[in-house]
Order: sequence, then C-alpha cells, then structure tokens
Amino acid sequence: MAEDSDLDKSEPASGRKIEQAREQGNVPRSKELSSFLVTLVGVATLWIMSSWMYERLGGVMRRGFTFGREQAFQTDMMGQSLRDLFSDGLVALLPLLLVIMIAGIASHIVLGGFVLSGEVFKFDLTRLNPVTGMKRFVSINGLVELVKGIFKSAFILGVATFLVWHYRFDMLSLMSMPLNVGLSRFGEMLLFASLALCTSLALIAAMDVPYQIWHYFKELRMSKHDIKQENKESEGDPKVKGKMRQRQQEMARRRMMDAVPKADVVVTNPTHFAVALKYESGKMGAPTVVAKGADFMAQTIRDLAKENNVPLLEAPPLARALYHHAKIDEQIPATLYTAVAEVMAYIYQLNQFIAEGGLPPQAPGAIEVPQGLDPGAVTA
Repeated sequence: MAEDSDLDKSEPASGRKIEQAREQGNVPRSKELSSFLVTLVGVATLWIMSSWMYERLGGVMRRGFTFGREQAFQTDMMGQSLRDLFSDGLVALLPLLLVIMIAGIASHIVLGGFVLSGEVFKFDLTRLNPVTGMKRFVSINGLVELVKGIFKSAFILGVATFLVWHYRFDMLSLMSMPLNVGLSRFGEMLLFASLALCTSLALIAAMDVPYQIWHYFKELRMSKHDIKQENKESEGDPKVKGKMRQRQQEMARRRMMDAVPKADVVVTNPTHFAVALKYESGKMGAPTVVAKGADFMAQTIRDLAKENNVPLLEAPPLARALYHHAKIDEQIPATLYTAVAEVMAYIYQLNQFIAEGGLPPQAPGAIEVPQGLDPGAVTA
C-alpha cells in the first residue's frame, strides 16, 4: 500500500506545501556541503592566522613547562597558573572556533535558506520508535546514504594513502632537518594535504547537493487527490462559500434598504427597475447610487420610498441606464451627468415647493440618455 501511495504521488509539490515544510524546519540539507565549507574555512583560517596562533600557543606551552619552586609547592599558584594557561589557549583558538561555527551555520543557510522553527524541538515519541528507525535505514534513501558513506570513506582513504606515499621520503627526512627548516617543510606538506582534502570534499559535495535537492522535492511530491484536497482547503468548501456569499448578499441588501429613506429621488422604469439617488452638495462630486433593483426588488424600493416620502420619478431610459451602468455606493457615470442633472434640478424645485409653496414644478418629460447606454433602446 505504501508503494502504491508513492507511485500515486506524481505531481510536484505546491508552493503551499513547500512553505508548510519550511515552517516545520524541513528544508534541503547536505552534510557533505557542511563538511566541505567547515573544512575549507578552518584550513583558510589556520593558514591566515598561523603565525599569530603559533606565537600564542607557543607561549602557552613555554609557560606550561616552565615553573619555579614556589609554583611546585603552592597549590594556589598552580591552580591560578592552570587557569591562566587555559584562558590564553582558549583565546588563541577562539577565532578558529568562531569561524568554524559561523561556517557550520552558513552551510545550512546556503542550501535551505534561513529557517527558524520550533517544530524540531518538540518532543515526538515516533522518533524513538525503533521500527521507524529501521524503516528509514532499509529505505532507498538509507541505502543511498550507506553507499555514499562507503564511497566517501574509500575516496578520502585513497587520497590520504596517496599523500602518505607521495611524502614518505619527505616525512622520514624531517628527523634530520633543523627545527626551523623541518617545521617549514612540514607546514608545506600539511598545506598541500589540506588542499587535497578540501578538493576531495568539494567533489563529494558537488555530487551530494543535486541529489539532496532532488530527494527533498521527491519526498514532497503530491498525488492528484492531495492537490484537490489542498485546493479545497485553501478555497474553502463550496457549500460554506455559498452560505457566506448568501449572507453577504443579505447584508448588502439590508444596507441598501436602510439607505433608501435617505435618498433624494428614486428613478423608476416604472415597474421593472428602480434606482435610488442621493446628492450632498460639497461632499459629493456627483449624485451617488445608494440602492437599485429589478422586478421584486424594484417594487420593494418603490414601496419603501413611498413610506418615507422619497419622490418617485418615471424615466424608463434613465432608470435602465443607471441600473446597468451604475454601481451601488458609487457615483453615476460621467456620461449620465446631463440626464441626472435634469432629475436633480426637478427634485430641488420640488423641495422648494414643499417648503415654501407656490407653483408646483413640472416633472421633466422624456429624459434622453446617450446612445448605447439604454439596453431597452438597443434591443428595440
């Protein structure tokens, strides 16, 4: 069953799954790359700071083997001397230790990037399960790691054997050389051996890094069912989304109906469409659509307008144009400014008549709208 499951996972990992893996601290890593970088940086540091470290450690050795009668018979002075020697030796080795530590951290960041996750520190009993450990050991990746370890050991052993054979006479001749000459020659051999070791590790890392990247994305592969499930989780259940959309529409209708009593005018078809407009001088650049509807919704808007004494104006072409081209809570399109201006002028006169009396204003006749904005006119 596990093999069939692995065969089903033929699709590359999605961005979401890769991100989830990173959050759990699962990123591509290469131990061989880490070994190479740590060794390279360590050798380079030793080579650059060799003189300084030689002087500091040489001083520690000289003081360590030199002591007077007082130090031999006074334990307090011997303890203090040992503490001083230890601190001086630590100071001499501290740059090398810091550089190696930084190289070790950087080697992981180079391949997998910087990841800070607490998942790896959580207690998990499955990590202590011997059956799980045996499965990892006998897996294909475990066999690959075993073959890689054998090859790595054999390769480095071969390089070391070559170096020993190459310098066999030079190492024997060191015993007959003066100290300074012998140390210089030994340093040259050590440098060449270090470069050979770094080159060997670089070749091994160059083969291991592509494999680790390939294996990482292979382990994250998904089946088509996994992709569908992820899309379902990310987009949400269609039924839940439908209910949410329905609630949003109900809330939008409720807000729209609350705005109708505050409208200045409702332009009607007269029966199929109704659009409520509001304009506040100084606050709005143009009249704004606060509600609109068709058929039953239009009838509801008209009834609500009548209950709240909001004027109704029959202008079928304008009502159809506003319904199809204007959006709720947005200003009317600029192409309808002239037509709506006639309506707002009539409403202004009507409000003055209601407030002051006099002759009632005459409702505007057929209000024309620009060609192409009235769907009824186009279909006719």
